[in-house]
Parts: sequence; structure tokens; C-alpha cells
Amino acid sequence: MEVRKVYLDHSATTPVAEEVFGAMAPYFTEAMGNPNSLHQWGREARRAVDEGRESVASLIGAGAAEIVFTGSGSAADNLAIKGAAYADKSGRKHIITSAVEHHAIMDTFKWLGKMGYDATFLPVDEFGMVSPDVLRNAIRDDTLIVSVMHANNEVGSINPIEELGAICRERGALFHTDAVQTAGHVPIDVSKLPVDMLTMSAHKMYGPKGIGALYIRRGIKLVPIVHGGGQEYGIRSGTENTPGIVGFGAAARLAERLREEGEEERISRIRDKLLDGIIERIPDSFVTGHRTKRLPFHCSVCVKLIEGEGMLLRMDYAGIGVSSGSACTSGSLEPSHVLLAMGLDHATAHGSVRLTLGKGTTEEDIDYVLEKFPPIVETLRKMSPYKGG
Repeated sequence: MEVRKVYLDHSATTPVAEEVFGAMAPYFTEAMGNPNSLHQWGREARRAVDEGRESVASLIGAGAAEIVFTGSGSAADNLAIKGAAYADKSGRKHIITSAVEHHAIMDTFKWLGKMGYDATFLPVDEFGMVSPDVLRNAIRDDTLIVSVMHANNEVGSINPIEELGAICRERGALFHTDAVQTAGHVPIDVSKLPVDMLTMSAHKMYGPKGIGALYIRRGIKLVPIVHGGGQEYGIRSGTENTPGIVGFGAAARLAERLREEGEEERISRIRDKLLDGIIERIPDSFVTGHRTKRLPFHCSVCVKLIEGEGMLLRMDYAGIGVSSGSACTSGSLEPSHVLLAMGLDHATAHGSVRLTLGKGTTEEDIDYVLEKFPPIVETLRKMSPYKGG
């Protein structure tokens, strides 16, 4: 009997959409020129890069000249934080982030801490969100940059970025947000949002892997962390990944079309069906992250008296792809730093499961998951060393 396959790990990566792949294909073969070459093949590649940049900029309400392409979201995060630190001439040495950031931010802040910067990691509430009051109390006259993610990759909660950014503006600190999980899925307009820099990644929105982007508000100065040929306005050297940029642009256009077609509302509805169904059918389970201020495609739960790794493996055997904690660290046996920062104890945090939906997820897929998940939990609980009480 053939096992149904249901991929619910879109926060880790999404499939490349057919129209995105189709747009990219010519730039691997006949339109293979280096966009910095002056001949016709180079000029064709340059036009494609410019069009991709325009599309990515349009997605977030930016100008094309404010978009710098990188090799990944992590590379964009590093460029934003290190580039701003190296460029500063004011002597400010205080930097702020939250305790639940992606490791691309967390580890960069820790590294700068070893380089003489004073790094503050803000606590979060029970939903994994940063309170504006917490930031207001932590920010100082010597604060150089604040970085708080737009939405958390593990629990899906969306931070009050507009309020946090306003506080930074008041105090003269730069504000960066990692929007890898939100770009292409929720509306973003940097012409109104008080952010100075914003990170995106194509493979989280049906584009290819290996291409990220950093929005840098006009007038913000960064020092390059990769030197070489001076590509990307001199901020990120290296021959442009033309197929990747074309794919990113196509993915941005697809995201706008899906929004117009009401995809956010559709996926939110079946996401709620999944969340409610899990809580109703599995005793001692609860939602992690904010119930409503969350990514439309994101479902995250903790199941008590059980370990997430066991659920992940049994779900995989049933044809269902999920993750336990962050996709980048799911090979670790340590509980999620996000859940621990939210106040969960180690045993409970070990029972975390993240199920993230995509444009191909159907209501029938959700019904299948709700059929298979509860008996998996029941079986594992009978084997579990954890005891209730």
C-alpha cells in the first residue's frame, strides 16, 4: 500500500515553483553570460539581474538600488550586523538582539561580543515575542544596532516590528530585522516600516536555495565583509548568481500573485484546522507561540511526556515531513533555545513539533495528518520514560 506523502516543513525550505524553475532554466545554459561582461551575453544576464532586483524590491516596497543580493539569508544577516559594526565611526559599542533569534544572528552577536562589543540578548514573553517596553529599557545612548526577527522560525510568532523600530529611531540606533520567514508570506512595506535593514531568502518562498537579499535603506553605510570585484554596489563582491537572482525575482512575483488570489486566508484556515485538531485529539498538548499573531502557514505544538525526535521519525515513516525545533539544529539532542527562552522546562521543550504548510498543502493532507498523528503519540507515550503528575 502506497504511503501518502505530506510535506509540512516549509519553514525549513519550500519546493521551487514550476514557474520559478522555468524562469531560471535558460540562465544555466544558453543565457549563461557573466552580468559584468560587456558583450551581448553579459548584457542579457545584466538585464535579467536588474529585472530580478526590481521584482524583489517591489515585494517589500523598496527601491531596486536598496537591494543587495547575497549567497543566503545567513550571509545577509552577517553583512547587516558586521557591516554596520565595522562602518561605525561614532564609537558606539552596544548591540542588542533577542534571545530567540536564528543562529545566524545569535552567533554573529556572540562573535562581536568577543571583539569588544557589549551584546545584550533581550528576554521574550511566553509567546517568544519581544516587548517594546523591554527594548525601551535596554537601549542606551551608545547602542549601535538592534536586530529583532520579524517572525520566529520555530514558533511562528510575529514581533511588533513597527513599535520596536520606532524606539530605535527615537534613540538613533540602527534597526535590522530578519524577515526570512515573513517575506513573501505577509505584507511588508519598508517605505512605511521603520527598519534600516531587512533580510530575505528565496528558498523560503518557492525560490531556489543559495540566494538571499539584504534591503539596506538608502543612506545606510556598511563595510563589506567579502572583498573582491566590487559587485552589488561594492557591498558584496562575487560574480552574481544570475539564475538564482532570476529565480528570486520570479518567486517574488509569485508571492504577490498568491496574495492577490487569497492564499494567505486559505492557508490560515487549514492551519487553524490543524492546530485545533491536534489540541483536541492529543491530550496534554498545547500551542507554542502566539495563537493569532503568527505566520499564516505555521503550526507549532508541544506534546508532553514524549520526545520530538521520536514523533518526527514516526511521522516520517507515515509519509509526513515535520521538524522538531529549528531545521538548522534538528540534529541536536539539546532542546530548542527558543522554547527554553520562552520559559518551558527541558522535558516539555523536547516534545516540540513544527508543522509548516505550503501552497500545495490541501485540506485532505490535514485530515491525513490528524488521522496519523494521535496514534503515533499514543504509541510513543507507552514507551516514554517521562511520567505525568
